[in-house]
Amino acid sequence: MKKLLVTGGAGFIGANFIQKALRERSDIERLVNLDLLTYAGNLENLLPVREDDRYTFVHGDVRDRALVGALFSRYDFDTVVHFAAESHVDRSIVEPALFLSTNVLGTQTLLDAAMARWKTAPDDKYSREYREGVVYLQVSTDEVYGALGETGLFSEESPIAPNSPYSASKAGADLMVRAYHMTYGLPVNITRCSNNFGPYQFPEKLIPLMLHNAEAGRPLPVYGDGMQIRDWLHVSDHCAAIMAVLDRGVRGEVYNIGGGNERANIDIVRLILKELGKSESLIRFVRDRPGHDRRYAIDSRKITAELGWTPACSFERGMRETIAWYLDNPGWVQRVVSGEYMDYYSRMYGGK
Repeated sequence: MKKLLVTGGAGFIGANFIQKALRERSDIERLVNLDLLTYAGNLENLLPVREDDRYTFVHGDVRDRALVGALFSRYDFDTVVHFAAESHVDRSIVEPALFLSTNVLGTQTLLDAAMARWKTAPDDKYSREYREGVVYLQVSTDEVYGALGETGLFSEESPIAPNSPYSASKAGADLMVRAYHMTYGLPVNITRCSNNFGPYQFPEKLIPLMLHNAEAGRPLPVYGDGMQIRDWLHVSDHCAAIMAVLDRGVRGEVYNIGGGNERANIDIVRLILKELGKSESLIRFVRDRPGHDRRYAIDSRKITAELGWTPACSFERGMRETIAWYLDNPGWVQRVVSGEYMDYYSRMYGGK
């Protein structure tokens, strides 16, 4: 039976992963969600699993060494899935130090705790022996590769060349994970995904932001000419890929996860307007952000060939379902936009 530590599980991808894991996996004995509940962490995202006896929420920071060490001692995890990160490029341009601290030092804290708990001879610096079946999985991003030209795909062999403080901090974390595997033999994997979409995504990201503004009849801000191209991956397919890596991945390996759905940002915006029956006159082109990567695209052949994973949700179906989810959950959207969701933790856990 598996005992998982999932960090950042109240965020968009983490919450979808926790729901899917507890819904589909009977081999999970305990799943602990460690989340600091910063602006994008929302416990409402986890209402479907709140009463599951296998699930435990812990409010805390991945940089807190005492807390992380105590959790490893109490729950004896054999699996770590590390989602927790500052993740919005625009915010990283304003607060790069926060991204460095959370994304790099937080990762190192988890690596140290895992190594101390899992190493069979923790005091022997030359030992590379670990408990059977343990794994640390770092959830990363295709943005660590930088930008592509008009052709080509990012493979696992592509050079690391980040162009924003966010992607640089994620690249730094990835390199720490690699170093702990190469130096200490820690059983690790790194996954690098393309742009995710689906339910529970914080409304600062492209699709929910445009949906919210369009539904309210407000202008839709589009950076530059809107021709930045991204490879879109439904969050359910991303979560399935992570499970495949946990189950069958070769330790020490990197796996790219892409949806094979390249779309320009402006085309996404126009699709949303069409689905909502809104006029394209709502589009407002604004000054492009500094260092804005022009194109990303992922080569997923490795994870498909070695682990048998392929995306199951087409872009068209995923977009219809995503739009429907946001329209069917106006209360969730309003609480996030207004900031009311930040009170949820206090209401549910205050005084406990």
